[in-house]
Amino acid sequence: MNKLEVLYEDNHIIVVVKPNNILSQSDNTKDLDMLTIIKDYLKEKYNKPGNVYLGLVHRLDRPVGGVMVFAKTSKAASRLSEQVRNSDFKKKYMAIVYDDGSLKDDDTFVDYIAKTNDNSSKIVSADIGKYSELNYHIIEKNKNKKLTLVEIELKTGRHHQIRVQFASRNHPLFGDQRYGKEDKKQIALWSYYLEFYHPVTKEKLIFVNKPAKKGEWCNFNY
Repeated sequence: MNKLEVLYEDNHIIVVVKPNNILSQSDNTKDLDMLTIIKDYLKEKYNKPGNVYLGLVHRLDRPVGGVMVFAKTSKAASRLSEQVRNSDFKKKYMAIVYDDGSLKDDDTFVDYIAKTNDNSSKIVSADIGKYSELNYHIIEKNKNKKLTLVEIELKTGRHHQIRVQFASRNHPLFGDQRYGKEDKKQIALWSYYLEFYHPVTKEKLIFVNKPAKKGEWCNFNY
């Protein structure tokens, strides 16, 4: 684990970049997770003994990297969570998807998604699943590789939503070993844009962090 990349920090919130393949919060694997990493950072920086409060406001799937905000007080956590519920919390992603030329320049995907017993998700009927919506537009096509770079804005935040919705339309994400092809590569999905209102000052904050130019990302200009 490299040094924690902090984009912004004050008494109420901390905004960081989550690397690929790090958990947002601990699970039964006991592998390293962002909550633990940031708590350790805060303990060391402020020389705090004992437990440090840190609120998880939103999650990114383990293989996915990008911008995340964590709350340093319970009041901040509550106010940010309310923004998530009220759709005042905007997240945009960059993704590389397989494209045989049939992907529209921009579109809205609407489905109903349910979580399955094996920690996957699938599209189901409206009476079983949760309403799931995203918008996307194409940034660039690489016709030789049959890959397309898209920007995605999530309107809802369902489990594996982006991955399931694109895969169900025969445009799985590059490197998605659960819903896509067996290419055993790093998934090309990155949470690059976060917009929300500061929980105390009410100022609109925007953070942008585009994926590093490595792996399949090198095939595109952004």
